[in-house]
Amino acid sequence: MAQRVQGTEDLYGSYMRAWQHMNDVAREVFGTYGFNMIETPAIEQVATFVHGIGESTDVVRKEMFRVFSGALVESLLAKGSESGLKPKQRLALRPEGTAGVVRAAVQNNFVPQGGAPVKLWYAGPMFRGERPQKGRLRQFHQVGVEWLGASDPAADAECIIMLMTFFERLGFNPESLRLVINSMGDAACRPAYREKVRSFILDHKDQMCDDCLERAELNPLRAFDCKNDHCREVMKDAPLAPNNLCEECASHYAQVKRYLDEAGVRYVEDPTLVRGLDYYTRTVFEVEVEGAGVGAIGGGGRYDGLMELEGGKPTPGLGFAVGFERIALALQAQGKELGGDDPSCVYVACTPDVRPSVFGAALALRKAGVRTETDSQGRSLKSQFKQADKLGARLCVVLGTDEVAAGMATLRDMATHEQVQVPLADLAQAVIERLA
Repeated sequence: MAQRVQGTEDLYGSYMRAWQHMNDVAREVFGTYGFNMIETPAIEQVATFVHGIGESTDVVRKEMFRVFSGALVESLLAKGSESGLKPKQRLALRPEGTAGVVRAAVQNNFVPQGGAPVKLWYAGPMFRGERPQKGRLRQFHQVGVEWLGASDPAADAECIIMLMTFFERLGFNPESLRLVINSMGDAACRPAYREKVRSFILDHKDQMCDDCLERAELNPLRAFDCKNDHCREVMKDAPLAPNNLCEECASHYAQVKRYLDEAGVRYVEDPTLVRGLDYYTRTVFEVEVEGAGVGAIGGGGRYDGLMELEGGKPTPGLGFAVGFERIALALQAQGKELGGDDPSCVYVACTPDVRPSVFGAALALRKAGVRTETDSQGRSLKSQFKQADKLGARLCVVLGTDEVAAGMATLRDMATHEQVQVPLADLAQAVIERLA
């Protein structure tokens, strides 16, 4: 029997309704802030992610799914190397959404010289070759936003406020949400800070894991994100970003906090928060749900240099992404379901001798926008009523020999069992009125 790939899930039933509901809430909330939806390919050139995410990150080095055609696989096996491949032949499944959206913005000139900022949001599957575990899959789903061309600290605060509003609209108890913020500096002040952290790691190399010693040369700030408990304990004494910001970055960060305070948004400052991708600058943030045990359910920050890395002109940017699977788990931990109940319907039942009449009645109801179900297995009338109950039908339209001969239909309320007769010609309108 065919099996789904480990670390993937089938979305159907209430789980699919949950994903659709999350998209609907995103469209509503983000739309009020002027964001429009974009869909980029799930497959991009490897360089798109290397430029943006960073060659030193675990995402690029260990987790990115590479994609090769059958002919290329044979060539690679024969040569034992991909060094001869052209950039357009080096492909990968997207491990996150930002790099692809920024690539699209550069390629399609979304933010022309002197043009207004562009606001985009997306929803779709992402792919990472991780060890599957709770809230961490190889194919997972994210909803995210990207705001390109805005440098004002107010944009950072608005993004964070929009994110918190989104979580509340999904049903989270606001008191359970823990917003963590930090500033990572920019190209003016971060190089010197990185060197301080690198020196600290090397001064404590006897206490650090091999991964952190490697990070010291590639991206020292990633050591703050190490999963090793001992490394995290050592890094508590490392130099912290907020103490090493240039004047402009410090002012930007202070203004972001001032806007959040003005909006009444609760937050916690964590000077060790660095996020996992190299493109972040200045403001970074994450949101956790206390007691849910799934880690961060969303986060993001500013990435003012990413457009240049993808081949565009200097353009500020910021955004965030949230994980569908983790959000679903976190809501379950609070006793809430994202998908809701099965949608109700109207069931058209009949006796065997008038079965052809069901076709026209169901067609009329569906044209009127009524979710309608019918029997397709030749069941008895009693079995059809049972099926209607199982499907959660609010009304049952019953057609028998006498009803059809008289041009009538019986409407049966499945909750009260009350029955009334209505003309077949007025069936759709009668059903709509009773459902209302």
